[in-house]
Amino acid sequence: MPTEKWPFPAGTRYARALAEALRTETIGGIIMLVATLAALTWANISIDGYDALRETMVGPLELYKWAQNGLLTIFFFVAGLEVKEEFVHGELSNLRKAALPIIASLSGMAVPAAVYLAVSWGARDAAAGWAIPTATDIAFALAVLAVTASAMPAALRAFLLTCAVVDDLGAITIIAAFYTEHLNVVALLAGAALIGVYGLLQRGRLTTPWLLVPLAVAAWYAVELSGVHATVAGVALGLLTRVHTTGDETRSPAEAADHHVRPISAGLAVPVFAFLSAGVKLDGPSLGAIFSDRVVLGVIAGLVLGKFLGVFGGAWLSVRLGLARLSEELHWRDMAAVSLLAGIGFTVSLLIGDLAYGDDRQRAEAVTTGILAASLVASALAAVLLHARVRKRRIALDDV
Repeated sequence: MPTEKWPFPAGTRYARALAEALRTETIGGIIMLVATLAALTWANISIDGYDALRETMVGPLELYKWAQNGLLTIFFFVAGLEVKEEFVHGELSNLRKAALPIIASLSGMAVPAAVYLAVSWGARDAAAGWAIPTATDIAFALAVLAVTASAMPAALRAFLLTCAVVDDLGAITIIAAFYTEHLNVVALLAGAALIGVYGLLQRGRLTTPWLLVPLAVAAWYAVELSGVHATVAGVALGLLTRVHTTGDETRSPAEAADHHVRPISAGLAVPVFAFLSAGVKLDGPSLGAIFSDRVVLGVIAGLVLGKFLGVFGGAWLSVRLGLARLSEELHWRDMAAVSLLAGIGFTVSLLIGDLAYGDDRQRAEAVTTGILAASLVASALAAVLLHARVRKRRIALDDV
């Protein structure tokens, strides 16, 4: 039998297939999980070797700082694109539809912070970590949902995605407002000007990457020099990317940017950040800190309990008060399961944890352990409840 002729070389085909796979939440979440497990394995075999890698100087920054300030900017750029798409074409474009996830997300940021402060009250430097449990990890949460409950209504995924997008916008605002220690006003103004030029070029329909990419890198560098966390530049650039097509364009600049950048974010940026951030020693004293350090207990309680109470309570209260409407496809038990999923903090929680306690290595490692433990517990509880909901829906359909 003659073999089919392909128009592209094998290497190009495989590269395109890999990039396409990396655009799915499931694959991105799995790669992040593998990177996390690799970091934990190495750290528990040789913590000195792991720390030596993290602290390797590459130019002006340590390697883990490049991952935190550089690679995560790519992740937040994609998050900015998602926020823009949601505001223009998605759930956030309709105030009535957007009310439910927006209120749930805002409540899902406030309640975990309150739970954290209540549990950690009186502990050393507890106030610095109040924002750690406020964020939801988009990639991990959607990956768990895709693996355990792909048969659930699309409205549930839309709710989770919108909540996570609003969370990311809130988290980057918190980082800019509360975790900026030294401000270089000149550099900040230069960064704002460069970001503004990027926005004007988008409005002017100029889409050549040969100009936009260097401009975006220059804006990132200026924001980095300003003292404001460089990931703010990523979100701002994403929000200013045009989402409408004009003339003979087959897809908008935002769609094109997402198509090209998302595989880099999912396959490189986030996994490398996870690998350089999640390596902690899981010995007796480290695990004991989970139960003895009130800051760590506050992080766990904030993510597992606070996120559930905040997201579910905010959604229920908004419907009860007539401010929002629950989709006819969904049941409150579905909302309970996805509210547990919101407790997967991981990427942004790790970032905020390092910003809060980076100067105290022992506390930072304990907080990282708490974030990993909380994300694992939230994933497991949500997976069990989602599986039960999928099974009950199938039984109901069979009985019809």
